[in-house]
Amino acid sequence: MHISLDGFTTNANGQMDWVLADEEMFDIAGQQTLKSDTALYGRGTYEIMEAYWPTAADQPNATKHDMEHSAWYNSVQKVIVSKTLKSSQVKNAKLISENLLDEIRTLKKEKGKEIVLFGSPELTRFLTDENLIDEYWLFINPIILGQGNLLFNNLSHKIKLKLLTSKTFDSGVVCLHYETSNQI
Repeated sequence: MHISLDGFTTNANGQMDWVLADEEMFDIAGQQTLKSDTALYGRGTYEIMEAYWPTAADQPNATKHDMEHSAWYNSVQKVIVSKTLKSSQVKNAKLISENLLDEIRTLKKEKGKEIVLFGSPELTRFLTDENLIDEYWLFINPIILGQGNLLFNNLSHKIKLKLLTSKTFDSGVVCLHYETSNQI
């Protein structure tokens, strides 16, 4: 997830036009997605992804990242968490609209590769507070926004993390990869 130095996922207007990304970051993200066979999204992120990724590889100016991520997106199991979407609005995906904790715990126990959570700051906060996230990949952008949508606000307890890797990009973005023991 891309965040500002002060922890925001979007600016005060809900925009992410301040995010810096390059091919090297896309390669790291691509390596992570290949380790997963399930993508977990909140409603808003799912709608953004669904509007672009199914046909991104078919566009005349498609990049290597567009082609690779589009192929992955079209093959992966998608799970959308939403109380407002109806199942008919979700294509080739599972919709979770109630019993979220039980559904996510069941999903984590299923055989297969990893589950990756894209964007979805509200869902990330909820799952963080419930100790259901095993690893964090944070792309810290060299900007202080001062306001917007904070990634980690109003958590009910501390969560200790262990830094696994860090990488600084030419743009000044720093990627931090943490794991958690998921213990309160």
